[in-house]
Amino acid sequence: MRYLPLTAADRQSMLEKIGVRHIDDLFKDVPNDVLNPEIDLPRHKAEMEVERHLSRMAAKNTSAGSVPFFIGAGAYKHHVPATVDHLIQRGEFLTAYTPYQPEIAQGTLQYIFEFQTQVAQLTGMDVANASMYDGSTATSEAVMMARRVTRKKKAILAGSLHAHYRAVVETTTQYTDDVIVAQAPNPADPEAELKAVIDAIDDETSCVVVQNPGVFGHVLDLTPVAEAAHAKKALLIVVVTEVMSLGLIKSPGEMGADIVVGEGQSIGNGLNFGGPYVGLFATNQKFVRQMPGRLCGETVDANGKRGFVLTLSTREQHIRREKATSNICTNSGLCALAFTIHMSLLGEKGLRGVAKVNHRNAIALKNALASVAGVEVLTSAFFNEIAVKLSKPASGVVDALVGKDILAGVPASRLYPGAGLDDVLILAATETVTADDIAALKSALEEVL
Repeated sequence: MRYLPLTAADRQSMLEKIGVRHIDDLFKDVPNDVLNPEIDLPRHKAEMEVERHLSRMAAKNTSAGSVPFFIGAGAYKHHVPATVDHLIQRGEFLTAYTPYQPEIAQGTLQYIFEFQTQVAQLTGMDVANASMYDGSTATSEAVMMARRVTRKKKAILAGSLHAHYRAVVETTTQYTDDVIVAQAPNPADPEAELKAVIDAIDDETSCVVVQNPGVFGHVLDLTPVAEAAHAKKALLIVVVTEVMSLGLIKSPGEMGADIVVGEGQSIGNGLNFGGPYVGLFATNQKFVRQMPGRLCGETVDANGKRGFVLTLSTREQHIRREKATSNICTNSGLCALAFTIHMSLLGEKGLRGVAKVNHRNAIALKNALASVAGVEVLTSAFFNEIAVKLSKPASGVVDALVGKDILAGVPASRLYPGAGLDDVLILAATETVTADDIAALKSALEEVL
C-alpha cells in the first residue's frame, strides 16, 4: 500500500501558493531530453545476462588508460596507488555516514581533521573545512561567503575561471541581487586579463575570483590582484582546479588570497566519468565563522584523552534559509579520505616529486607541439597544462585524433561557445603521459593538420 500524504486538493493548493499551474512547471529549466530521456534497456534479464549487456555497453567507451590521454581542463588523470582503494573499502570507512556523534565516529573525525590540515598546508591558509561537493560548488559558496563578510554584492570572475565554475556561480545567484561580472577568456594574453580584473575592482566589489593555474594553463603571480582587492576592501578568491600544482607553485595564501577553493580530484580520486569529486575550501582565521560546511576540531575528553568533534557549527545550524552560512550541508567524506590517504603516502617530498614529473612532461609536450606546422603554443608559464592555437577548428581535429585512438584534449569552444576560440585546444600532461604518447600525438597531429 502506497503512502500518499497529500490529497489532490492539497497539491493544488500548494501549486496555487507557489504560482504555477502544474507540477511540470517546476521543472521547466531542465531540458526535456534530460528530464525524459529515452533509455534503450531490456525489461527483464537474469543476473548473468545483465552483466553481459552492461559489459557490452561499457566496451563502447574508450577508457583513459587505454590510449594516449591529454584531457584535462578541470579533471585530470593521475596515478592513484592501489593502497588508496584498498583502505577506503574497509567497512568502517565505506559504510560510515555521519560524524555527528563523536563517541562512535572518532576514526571518521580524525581523518577529517587530518584532511583539513593537509588542505590548509597546501593552500597556505589558516583553516580548511571538511570538504564540499566539488570545486565548482565550493567556488559558488566562496562568492556567497565574500558577500557575507564584506556586505557587498558585486563579484568579478576573471576570464581564467573555468566556464563550468562560472556557470555554477551564475546559477546559484540567479535569484538573488548579486551582481556577477564575468570577464571574457583571453588565452593569448593572461597579463592583460589580470589587468582587466584589477581595473574592474571598485568600492562595490565584494570579491575577485581568479583561477591559478588558469583554464588555459597559465601560472601567474596574483599578489597585485590581492593588493588591488584589499585596497577596495574586497576579498581575493583563488580557484585551483589542479591541486597537484600546489606541489610546485607558490601557494595562494602566500600571494594574499583570502579564500582558496578548488577541486581535490587529482589526489586520491580517479576521473570516474566526472564524479564523485571532492571540493576544497580554506580561508583565514578571521573569516572562519563565515566559512560554509563542516569543521572538525581537536579537543580532550573528560579523562584528558585526545579526541575530535565537529566545532563552530553543525549541519542543523545551516538550515536557516537566507541566514545560512552554507547551501551544502554535508561533505564528500569518502573522496576526502582517499585524498588524505594518497597525500599521506606521498608526503611533502613525494608530492613535489610527482609535481616535477608533471611539469617535465608538460614541457616535453609543449616542445613537441611547437615543432608541428599549424600549431602555435599560447601558454608560456604553466604547470602541466597548455593551450595551443591550431590552423583548423580544434573540435574537428580532436574528432580526427579520436579516430586514431588518441584523446588529444578539450576544444576551448566546448567550454566557451561563441567566444571566438574555435581554433584553441587545451591539453594536459600528467605523470601518466609517456614519451611514446607525446610522439604518437605529434605524429597524428602532423597528419591531421
